[in-house]
Amino acid sequence: MRPPAGAPSLTRRTRILLAVAGLLVLLLLGGSRLINFYVDWLWFGEVGFRGVFTTVLFTQIVQFLVGALLIGGLVALSLWIAYRTRPVFVPVSGPEDPIARYRTVIIQRLRLFAIGIPVVIGVIAGLAAQGDWQTVQMFLNSTPFGVTDPEFGIDVSFYAFQLPFLRYVLDWLFVAVAISFVVSLVTHYIFGGIRLTGRAGQVSSAARAQLAIIAGVFVLLKAVAYYLDRYELLFSQRSDIFTGATYTDLNAVMPAKLILLFISLICAAAFFAAVFRRNLQLPAIATVLLVLSSVLIGAAWPQVLQQFSVAPNAQQREALSIERNIAATRQAFGLTDINEISYSGQSEATPAEVRAETATIPNIRLLDPAKVERTFTQFQQLRAFYGFPAQLDIDRYDIDGQMQDLVVALRELDTSGLSGNQTEWINQHLVYTHGNGMVTAPANEINAELEDQGGEGGLPVFTSVDTGTADNPDVPESLQVQEPRTYYGELMDTYSIVGAEEGGPPVEYDSDTERYTYTGQGGVSLGNVVNRLAFALFYGERNILFNSSINENSKIMYVRDPADRVKAAAPWLTTDGDPYPAVVDGRIKWIVDGYTTLENYPYAERTPLGESTADALQPGQGGVRPELDRDISYLRNSVKATVDAYDGTVDLYAFDETDPVLQTWMKTFPGSVKPAGEISESLRSHLRYPEDQFKVQRQLLTRYHVDTPGDFYNNVSFWNVPSDPSPQNAGGGGSALPQPPYYIVAGQPGEPGSTDPTFQLTSALVFQEREFLSAYLSVSSDPETYGQMTLLRLPDNTTTQGPQLVQSRLISSPEVSEQIGLLSRNGQSTVEYGNLLTLPVAGGLLFVEPVYIERANQESSYPQLARVLVFYNGRVGFAPGLQAALDQVFGAGAGAAVPTAPGAPATPAEGGTPAPAGTPGAANPQVATAAASIQQAISDLRAANQSGDFAAQGRALQALDAAVQQFQQANGQAPAPSPGG
Repeated sequence: MRPPAGAPSLTRRTRILLAVAGLLVLLLLGGSRLINFYVDWLWFGEVGFRGVFTTVLFTQIVQFLVGALLIGGLVALSLWIAYRTRPVFVPVSGPEDPIARYRTVIIQRLRLFAIGIPVVIGVIAGLAAQGDWQTVQMFLNSTPFGVTDPEFGIDVSFYAFQLPFLRYVLDWLFVAVAISFVVSLVTHYIFGGIRLTGRAGQVSSAARAQLAIIAGVFVLLKAVAYYLDRYELLFSQRSDIFTGATYTDLNAVMPAKLILLFISLICAAAFFAAVFRRNLQLPAIATVLLVLSSVLIGAAWPQVLQQFSVAPNAQQREALSIERNIAATRQAFGLTDINEISYSGQSEATPAEVRAETATIPNIRLLDPAKVERTFTQFQQLRAFYGFPAQLDIDRYDIDGQMQDLVVALRELDTSGLSGNQTEWINQHLVYTHGNGMVTAPANEINAELEDQGGEGGLPVFTSVDTGTADNPDVPESLQVQEPRTYYGELMDTYSIVGAEEGGPPVEYDSDTERYTYTGQGGVSLGNVVNRLAFALFYGERNILFNSSINENSKIMYVRDPADRVKAAAPWLTTDGDPYPAVVDGRIKWIVDGYTTLENYPYAERTPLGESTADALQPGQGGVRPELDRDISYLRNSVKATVDAYDGTVDLYAFDETDPVLQTWMKTFPGSVKPAGEISESLRSHLRYPEDQFKVQRQLLTRYHVDTPGDFYNNVSFWNVPSDPSPQNAGGGGSALPQPPYYIVAGQPGEPGSTDPTFQLTSALVFQEREFLSAYLSVSSDPETYGQMTLLRLPDNTTTQGPQLVQSRLISSPEVSEQIGLLSRNGQSTVEYGNLLTLPVAGGLLFVEPVYIERANQESSYPQLARVLVFYNGRVGFAPGLQAALDQVFGAGAGAAVPTAPGAPATPAEGGTPAPAGTPGAANPQVATAAASIQQAISDLRAANQSGDFAAQGRALQALDAAVQQFQQANGQAPAPSPGG
């Protein structure tokens, strides 16, 4: 297409100026993206995942080219055909041709418009097309599930991998054809192929043919869409009760899609026939037919069937679909293998039966990790620029041959604590660069009861593993680390520059008297001017370029949050919201759980991920992580990831190697995920069942424990996740957020008297719209039984109180409310309730809640454990220690297996335990002898607990039972538990 003779041309100077201006615009628009690209390139090289970066980049480039060439090419073709078939004579002036002057401008710059319009549209389309790279890669590397859908008998991989890609391609073809139609229409109008003058206007044969062909192609694509719609009905949201194809979908909508498919083919044929006819009556009739069919067959008929056939008989009509939905949901969310046990929930446990629970009672958690962060900070912060996360973590360790659950936290660098000249750029980024070790405390112990040691009781028993204690032989072997300095953590939100010249003085703060030089592999080199310039521009900080302390050995650390590192290295994963630190093979490592998810699994329930994972500790409103703000219908904890706290190394391990989604991504990024066999025993001993997965599963289980479609439809047997009972955790609007699940060390649920403790994640469940317990859910995190889920199911007519009712009973008890008032000291102290734990004990359910006090209006205040609340079968215990509270509820000696606080007296001061000889009531020699026997039995039991000698535990318990009976007989008491509180 050559411009007509005489059209003005651009001078050489004008061309140069335009080229320079265009280059400047590109630099302004793309310069920051180039810098970001280079910084990302360096980071992926540091962590060894550059293959992930290049694969994603290559996929996006190909998508950009395909999208740009497809849309831009079709636009160029449409322009070329429309221009070449324009009428020979078109009036260029006069009132009848209002666009003559625009036509003149276009003709004078014909090459600019002919090339520029397709290029601009193509670039925009290419940029939009490159975003959905995951759909393309899942299609290219799809892995069969080995499971077929119940309607078409097609492998689920078609719905997971192929169908989304086909729909993705079809949507872009629709866009391409629609844009081509508009471009052709406008071009024909500009060049006279379509004229609106006169009564009916005029359309040239060439314009009619081109537009008819494009419209026919569009209708053909619609026929393909109808074909794919049939499969997408298996994700239908028509029913408010379940996800999947309903009776109406199967018997009205699906046949309607086939009918509309054939009508679309007829309509397309009518448009193609219009190429050879002089009018558009035939395609107009076909279009009307298609529209009417869509309304009558596609919408009206299903609505009629739904209202007059399905709705009056919905329970019977939807039975098949509900049955499919139940089976698919359980399969998609890992709820197919649950050990369900009938459990009464109520019993009259004797002290002996309680003491026999040696796997549960000694391990009852007294420290709430969501409450003791300020206590950790007050006693273990060391310096103001160190800090602990707001919510600490629970993990278990082998301490002297026994499993011990610990509250754990890294002493991280927290730059918000820097002050004065510490906030200068050099100090903030070159001096204060790392944290210092890890702090732990047994979750079931305190240093002493509150009133002991001059009011300094109720505190954790800390163990600090840092630069000053790394070689301390008193630190348990399982907590000893090779390198206690931590450069990567949840509080590190800025960059640090490490490394000194060879032989030069170290500059990084290590202690008040020592400086340190980083020797690990973490960080990106700043040893060349290119990298320094790139990071200076990236952070907008000229000091990176000109500071003389930065040398050829310097490295910059960024992306320091462990979850962010994992998400960047594996962008196809959804990470759990609670990474936690652990000592693994002598190194401090962050453990991050990674999930593979799907949005469309046939018939599986679509679940809002953010809403299902929200609870009182992780509210979902306003604070939902972006990756959780979506619906899913498939979830697997397929990857366990670790991030080294010293050098930032990211390792991904295939934890569920049978997951087809994981296998697909492993084919996409070969070598990025290590096989499960490379998980060391040390790492496996610290793997926890992830909270977010458990919260999704328990939410679904409130409905999908129901087996029969009729009961599911009537929702009579549905449950609820209990709202959090703690008064301070009440949500807005008068309603409370769900109670969080809790990690505990306890005996196997449903096995009274179990002596083998297991590390579990647990949650209570209540009946729908009722606050009575319906079930108790537990899942094991022990390596041998990892993932085994146990459901203790209570009778439908149970009156076992749930967390809300128990909390109300506890705080409304006269004795408790009176002592709570005393603890508050007329407002001088605040009282906070910790996590209310639910524990299966001796055939019933034991509730334990720590109570903390804290000085009011004091910046340096911290929570101290003041009392322990215990509830069992309507009885309330309230004492400074767990042992005394258990004795109040169950009777003398029930709490004998509870570990004694290091600073506590040998015999608890409260709770009904027998008084030692020499106190009032012990004047009778028989009483004194019995009391001495009790004390000896308790000592023997504690020694047996510490040594892990189960046989000795049994002998000590028998001796304790005999001594308690002897004591009660000597005092003239009936040998039965004496309720307290």
